[in-house]
Amino acid sequence: MTNSPILVGIGPTRVIALHGWFGDASGWGSFPDLIDRETSSWAFVNCRGYGDRKDVAGECTNAEIAADVLEVADRLEWQDFALVGHSMGGKAIQRVYADAPDRVTVMIGIAPIHADPFPFDDAGWTLFLDAAESAQNRYTIIDFTTGNRNSPTWVNRMVSYSLACSTREAFGAYLLAWGREDFLADLPTDDHPPVHLIVGEHDPAVGLDHVQTSWQLTYPDATVDVLANAGHYPMWETPVALLTSIEKALAR
Repeated sequence: MTNSPILVGIGPTRVIALHGWFGDASGWGSFPDLIDRETSSWAFVNCRGYGDRKDVAGECTNAEIAADVLEVADRLEWQDFALVGHSMGGKAIQRVYADAPDRVTVMIGIAPIHADPFPFDDAGWTLFLDAAESAQNRYTIIDFTTGNRNSPTWVNRMVSYSLACSTREAFGAYLLAWGREDFLADLPTDDHPPVHLIVGEHDPAVGLDHVQTSWQLTYPDATVDVLANAGHYPMWETPVALLTSIEKALAR
């Protein structure tokens, strides 16, 4: 079963990165090109049904993502590692932490969904549920979560990428994983690794208000950076600012 991450860098700081709902391991914009390859080693992992794992069947749950991440870490012989998760990947990194707390050195969430159900209203849930089959719904979601301010050309390219990089079946199934799953009670209650949260000032869905009423209730000492001129996709919108924030967290 294919589970080969995209590897960037040869440095001693080990990082495993999980993509969001609309992307895959290759869908991080220009961000991977900016990584300092001498000081860090990154493994960008595909969820089942995404990227080079589009043909890999699965249950599409957070527990399954976590098990796949730990399999990658074992194969790379990484006993401990930092975790970076974007959007739905932000939820999944907490499942990794719940399952292997002694191996996680830091958790960095980018517009991250928390470990409990996302607070959809009925109209929002329908919009997201139907996005598996509707390119227009995907456009609406991407445009809204970036502040309705970016070029339609870019939004359309994001929609096209999302349609190409994952199967519709997996895309739909993962909505239940990040939108409905609740494993908050499974998170260790003792000392946790450092937690750093990164949100865009133009993200009305998973912005500062969201992380303050979710993540920071679970991790009161979590640090937060709000990136100017970014929405839900800072790896595309403001990659240098994203790198700066992540490097700061890794250095701590």
